[in-house]
Amino acid sequence: MKRIITTAALLSLIFTNAQQVKKDSVNSKEIQGVTMTKKVFQKKADRMVFDVAASPIAKGTTGFDLLKETPMVSSTDNSTLKILGKNASVIYINGRKSNMDPEAVIEMLKNMPSENISKIEVITMPSSEFQVEGNQGIINIILKKKPTDGTNGNIRFEDNQGYYNNPSGSVTLNYRKDKLGISGSVNGGKYTQQQYYILSNGNKDFKQTSEGTVTGPRTYLGGYVNIDYQINDNQNIGFSYNHRNRWGNDFRSNLYNETTKYNNGNPTVERTRTVNLTEDNNNNDSFNLNYELKTDDKGSKLSLSSSYLHFSKTENNNSTTYLLDSNKNEVAVGLNFLQKTPLIIDNLGFQADYVQKLKNNYTLSFGGSYNTTKTDSDTYYENLIPPTGKDQNQSNHFIYKEKITGIYVTLEKSFGEKLSTKIGTRFENTNADGNVVDKNIGIERNNNNFLPYLSVNYNPNQNNNISYSFSSRVSRPAFWALNPAKVYLTATNYVQNNPFTKPEINYNNELMYMYKNSYFVTASYNYTSNASEQIPLHGVNQNGDNVLAYIRSNYGDRQEFGLTFGLQKQFFKGIWSANHTLTLGHNIYKGSVDSDPTDTQNLVTFEKNIIDKSADYYQFQLVNNIRLSAKKDWFFGINYFYLSPLQIEIGELKPIHGAEISLKKIMDNWTFNLQLRDVFGTNRNRIYGEDGSGNYNSVNQNPYNRQLVFTATYNFGNQKLQKVRKAEGANDDIKNRTGGN
Repeated sequence: MKRIITTAALLSLIFTNAQQVKKDSVNSKEIQGVTMTKKVFQKKADRMVFDVAASPIAKGTTGFDLLKETPMVSSTDNSTLKILGKNASVIYINGRKSNMDPEAVIEMLKNMPSENISKIEVITMPSSEFQVEGNQGIINIILKKKPTDGTNGNIRFEDNQGYYNNPSGSVTLNYRKDKLGISGSVNGGKYTQQQYYILSNGNKDFKQTSEGTVTGPRTYLGGYVNIDYQINDNQNIGFSYNHRNRWGNDFRSNLYNETTKYNNGNPTVERTRTVNLTEDNNNNDSFNLNYELKTDDKGSKLSLSSSYLHFSKTENNNSTTYLLDSNKNEVAVGLNFLQKTPLIIDNLGFQADYVQKLKNNYTLSFGGSYNTTKTDSDTYYENLIPPTGKDQNQSNHFIYKEKITGIYVTLEKSFGEKLSTKIGTRFENTNADGNVVDKNIGIERNNNNFLPYLSVNYNPNQNNNISYSFSSRVSRPAFWALNPAKVYLTATNYVQNNPFTKPEINYNNELMYMYKNSYFVTASYNYTSNASEQIPLHGVNQNGDNVLAYIRSNYGDRQEFGLTFGLQKQFFKGIWSANHTLTLGHNIYKGSVDSDPTDTQNLVTFEKNIIDKSADYYQFQLVNNIRLSAKKDWFFGINYFYLSPLQIEIGELKPIHGAEISLKKIMDNWTFNLQLRDVFGTNRNRIYGEDGSGNYNSVNQNPYNRQLVFTATYNFGNQKLQKVRKAEGANDDIKNRTGGN
């Protein structure tokens, strides 16, 4: 129900645009350990490198907080990590992706110690060997490597006081003895988010408003075990298991609805109240087996990986709409139904990569992957008032099978220290079929995509660097978004998922200039064909009721232009560390949506939503960390972001801004951190849009982001312990599409 409400109110879309100036869908990955010291920022080949190995700022913090300090990376909601100009970021550990769903990764990052990171690499334009989708970037964390045997660990407790009090905690252990390394972690907690909505839509003939609260309590428990064994100097084998449970047994919304119809100047008002009570639980288990063979002493190696993923989700929603009188008293039940929307995903993946170091500074890389996925969602809709029983039109059993085969090859050449180039291509075949049992709804796809890549990096001298990159990617819809089920907010306001949504094709360009490893300018251009989004459609159902449906559809094409100015620099002998960025952008959207392709019974007649928009915007972010004592044991942080009005597919997002302050104290192995987020309570979402047919739609959402957060962290054991080698999963891309939030 959390995604029901969030999506229905366009929270996910709004939130994403607010955080990263376009979509956010968060695709993130796991991290282990972390540490910082003297910040060094430099451009190398296809990535920017942030050297944090000696910075005292990292001591006693978490992997998540450390990443927020990284140039080009931001988090304005403390729930996602984004690279400027990118739709989403994918987290890698030592060049390998985690095997967990996005929410589990974020929670793990927040519960991980920060003492073991050596470097953070920001890859804004991933080359062909990386398995990413769409306009995604990569954050690669390089862990310290110490050969010392022994045991170390971390205990962490956090208390988050927002609208509700939300405690959490974690325990992490690492063990190494000779050739064997084992690491494990358990983390858990609870979090209740309170939100307040004011929703409105209509035209010259009617107006509908919904206003009220959405309360989403959830409890989570997760953990992982990683085992790495060095067979000999050239061979390693690894195994990992990740588990994640989340329970949301009392998710509820309570909205007062008012519909005004203007009949020749004589308005009539209908009043209702909709209460949704939802149980929303999910379970996530993933296994990975990895083998690595070094084939020479120059860096050539073979990597083999196999993975299995099982994801299960139950979502039961009891929705009741009460009819009210003019005094808002309940007089009758107008609608009462039970909707069950389960989702089961099983995936098996295999991956092989080979890197061959050649003569004359050439590097050849090639490999392939194969994933087979089956999803099963048996949506059940039952009317609880006469006529009672199962509603065949609303119920459906959707089975979807997908096979993705990918192969790639890249060739990299270094012409000394000044010039390097990389060229490659990736081929992906997507073979999929899905159908709704006993209904005339089915899809079949057999798509082939060649995805070229090119990068050039030039260093005329030690103070200047210029680079250009081009990449192309496929972005496939999340599995839950393909299930053709309605997700209700009110009786006439809902989200309709769409199995006919096609993958997007993204073409990305980036030109960057950097001066003295401190100042940079980035120009980017992204073109997306088959662009898809949740598009609001106004219509009338068979009962004559006005309906607002958010239908996920391929609407047309999207273009995004961006120009970012930034600096990452220390002042006053390292006392003040500044990470500032300013982005100027221009977006163009063209297309239209006029129907619900899943409505085979013509239950609703919709009007066309014409999307023909373009707009300019700007965004700036200021991240500052100040050392308050010569002993380097007191630190003060102050951050601020501002996003100007932004035109998106469904309308104009109003300005959003927020401030955060923090105070940190380090005492031997203890670190205490106090943060005040969204100091002025201004990080909220407002949007207004028109569809070109005389209809409007507005959303005003207050997520109560002002929070006081206290964290206590204790590190114990041998802090020089080498971390366990992290193996990449063969089904990592599938994890991002489970929607396991």
